[in-house]
Parts: sequence; C-alpha cells; structure tokens
Amino acid sequence: MSRQAGVDPLRPRAALRTAVVWEVLREALERRAKAADSPVLDVLDTGGGTGNFAVPVARLGHRVTVVDPSPDALFALERRAAEAGVTDRVSGVQGDAQGLPDVVTPDGYDMVLCHGVLEYVDDPAEGVRHVAAALRPGGALSLLAAGRGGAVLARALAGHFAEAQHALGDPDGRWGAGDSLPRRFTAQELTRLVAEAGLRTASVHGVRIFADLVPGVLVDTEPGAAEALLRLELAAAEDPGFHAVATQLHVLAERA
Repeated sequence: MSRQAGVDPLRPRAALRTAVVWEVLREALERRAKAADSPVLDVLDTGGGTGNFAVPVARLGHRVTVVDPSPDALFALERRAAEAGVTDRVSGVQGDAQGLPDVVTPDGYDMVLCHGVLEYVDDPAEGVRHVAAALRPGGALSLLAAGRGGAVLARALAGHFAEAQHALGDPDGRWGAGDSLPRRFTAQELTRLVAEAGLRTASVHGVRIFADLVPGVLVDTEPGAAEALLRLELAAAEDPGFHAVATQLHVLAERA
C-alpha cells in the first residue's frame, strides 16, 4: 500500500483495527473512479450497520447505500450521516445478504462492501454470489471476515489451550459452545468463494495481526507506540505468512 493512515489520537485502538482495510478500500475507490471516469461512485455496504465505513466513503464524495437488518442500526446511521454532513449521499435499506437481490439493483454498484457478514449467513457461498451480482462490470468487492487462525492464536495466548485446539480442528473454526461467531475462514476459503462467484481476487490482507495481541496500556500510554504498531500492521498485512494468524482477513476482488 502506497500510503499510511494516521492514528486518531483519541481512538488509537479503533484506528488500528480499521487502518489496513481503509487504506485498501480508499485506493480501490480511486482506481475505480479513474477507470469509470467519474469522481462519484455508487457504493453498496451490505451489513453496514451504523456506517463505520459508509460515512467515511460518503465523505469522499461517493453515494452509499447501506443494507442492514437492524432498524436501530439504520437509525444510528442516519444520525451519523447527518452529523458528518453527508445525508444526501447516504441511504439506508432494511434487509440482509440472503435477501439482497430483493432490495438492490443488480449490476448497479461500482463497489460492494461485505464486512463481517459471512460469519453469520446461512450459506456463505450464496452470500458472496448475491453481493457479486450487485457489481457493475469492472466493479470491486471488499470482503472482510474473521480469520480462523487468529482465533486459535488468541485462545492459546489467553491460556485456553483446549479451546485453541478445538478451533484448530473445527470445520467452522469455532473454539466451543460459548463462541459468539458461527464460523471463521481461512484465506484460501475466502478466495475460493470469490472465484466461485465469478470474481477475480486482486489482493488479500491480514487485518489485526498484532493489534489484538499487544496490551492496550502500551498502545494508549507509550509515546509513539500506536503509530509504530500501525506501521507494523500495514507492513505485515500483505505478507501471506501472517494471514494464518490474523484476527480478520480482507479480500479485494474484481468483476471482469
């Protein structure tokens, strides 16, 4: 990635958790706008909730449609968009990935964000097919999902060795009955889902490789620690060797 995102001094942990995805997303938007010869793109954020990504994308000047099953989340999205002054560029629609074809226009978007959705849908392959169908030719999919290896590492470092071993062998990457996530993925599983939906993988990045493991007190109080950790995250994100231990995996895919 050619640029490095700064860390918000008031929210260093939150910035660290989103910096890698945001850098990839911003550069992809710039490439798509150039290719489409249009400064304003149509973006779909499925499962976008309260607008963590939708509002910043709208602030870049793009039109964003957020599809989310929660009325409360969509209400919070409306409020956040108003506070950011982008109400005219953000719209919310109640729905989910399974019913996406019923609420959005096929071939209608330059980019689709699908962040934190595949972990919960009944059929991940169907979910990816639905978001892929919403893309225009040349459009891009930003796919973010929980990484299986990251959960194994986190449980082991917390001293829960039996749970770590369970997650290692579980088909869905769950560490036990108390696990809040229905499933996790490997990079290979995500790229296969993308390929089966007719898209080409452009890049794969590990997200939160170190950020969830470093003590919060160090990041919050040690001068320069947040910036240094961010640089490390950005440097390691593209290295396939770290994908297996990332808390999340990000795949950027394109429709031919």
